[in-house]
Amino acid sequence: MEPVEINAGNWYLLAEDSDGWDADSRYRWSVREATTADAVAEVTLMPDGTVSGSARDGEDAALTAARRAVRGFAEAALGLTVRDA
Repeated sequence: MEPVEINAGNWYLLAEDSDGWDADSRYRWSVREATTADAVAEVTLMPDGTVSGSARDGEDAALTAARRAVRGFAEAALGLTVRDA
């Protein structure tokens, strides 16, 4: 499966370079502010279901929303059991 863009309310997750999903790859998204497209965070989903991320200072709400959106994608589209790093 190719990476997808995800809407996370006030932010959207823009898929970064990936060769598709397999046991040795990961999905990575930059988290963008919806009105300015400024990158404010990054989220990574590993094949084992681990979700990690980081955000600019003051952008914790964007990271929280992005992690929630990635969790939903991973569980619904990929059938993964997700855990936080």
